[in-house]
Amino acid sequence: MLTEAQDQRPTQQRIRLRIAEEYHHEPVISRLISDYHLTVTITAALLGANARGDGWFDLLLQGTSAQLKNALIYLNELDLELWHEGTETDGW
Repeated sequence: MLTEAQDQRPTQQRIRLRIAEEYHHEPVISRLISDYHLTVTITAALLGANARGDGWFDLLLQGTSAQLKNALIYLNELDLELWHEGTETDGW
């Protein structure tokens, strides 16, 4: 379990996210910024022509441990396909 001080320590995490076509009109990435106060860098993306099919995103999320944890819970609750690597505190 993280202490309160650890929850507030800045960190970053790289994730890969599949956003199904049914979520194309939902501001999933925007909510990571506005609701969870993360800095989101899109490092790669693959989108279908005319926004058809699934979208695949490689994202670098930056924020506190608590913000990242809550954002990952949000993405899991949407039942999106998600891969994530270990938490990094140094630059990539």
